Amino acid sequence: MSLALLLPSGYEPLLDELTTEVAIRKIKESFQNNLAFELKLQRVTAPLFVLSGTGINDDLNGIERPVSFPIKDDNERRAEIVHSLAKWKRLKLASLKTKPGRGIYTDMNAIRPDEELDNIHSLYVDQWDWEKVITDEARCLATLQDTVRRIYYALRRTEDALCRDYPVLKPFLPEEIHFHFTEDLEAQYPELTPKQREDKVCQEEGAVFLIGIGGALPKSGEPHDGRAPDYDDWTTESSEGHHGLNGDILVWNPVLKRSFELSSMGIRVNKDALLKQLSIRKQEARMQLQFHQELLNDRLPLTMGGGIGQSRLCMLLLQKAHIGEIQSSIWPAEMIQKCREHNIPLL
Repeated sequence: MSLALLLPSGYEPLLDELTTEVAIRKIKESFQNNLAFELKLQRVTAPLFVLSGTGINDDLNGIERPVSFPIKDDNERRAEIVHSLAKWKRLKLASLKTKPGRGIYTDMNAIRPDEELDNIHSLYVDQWDWEKVITDEARCLATLQDTVRRIYYALRRTEDALCRDYPVLKPFLPEEIHFHFTEDLEAQYPELTPKQREDKVCQEEGAVFLIGIGGALPKSGEPHDGRAPDYDDWTTESSEGHHGLNGDILVWNPVLKRSFELSSMGIRVNKDALLKQLSIRKQEARMQLQFHQELLNDRLPLTMGGGIGQSRLCMLLLQKAHIGEIQSSIWPAEMIQKCREHNIPLL
């Protein structure tokens, strides 16, 4: 196995293990309160698993296998561990009859057995999944950008509070987040891979929201990165002529010296975008699934939402080299040994 593992030279954890555990709790409590205030969100309880064959689970890139199991007391119907709650949240908002401008957030825990394990990818995924109802007029780039700025402000407030509690940690997030379209970056750096473009722009600007992920780029004909066709809207054209109402929040990680994704988010598909994106991916058969029927029959609100990695945020703000310093998971023996040799203590 080839390990995609970064081993920073001379790495020394700034906080010991027990202090790290206390700091993790402080980060999580601080950030979720800031996020809820900025976006007007109410916390709700979320499922760990959903029924298979309903279309409710997040399909990610469409190739990842969910962990599934039969339910003994329900005629052996199969359930599967969620990949994320991208679609479930929209159903929940409908059942709550949530008004535009308000929303929900929850603690999402997932198992992704097909992840390629490295410094920032684990079998175990924990994130704040959030979703809010918007109007049809709000399905635009301005809404997306305003929401990104509010989330970024919550991130910076959390960093400020943490660094006051632990002076050994120095703040590094820039004051502002910058916006770029994937198609513009492709035109500017056609010789670079999508990941190399992310590294370059993040190193230059510190914090970036990259808009338009999932649709084919003009020059290469390939997407910047994968997106399922049935939650984020990656085809609608803005008044500026760019495609996509979704994106990723990326920052420069000073420990790993690379771009670092904190959040995937966007304005969700309406009926037109859903039909278009299913057609592009040749997945029209999904239209018969429960979630898709709810949307196509106008029983779901228009929404925007996303996920923000909990362990990733803690890893970033605590200036750790590996996500395994934040969460307890399973790692290949070779990775554990290499981390031990380079002073990276995995929990």
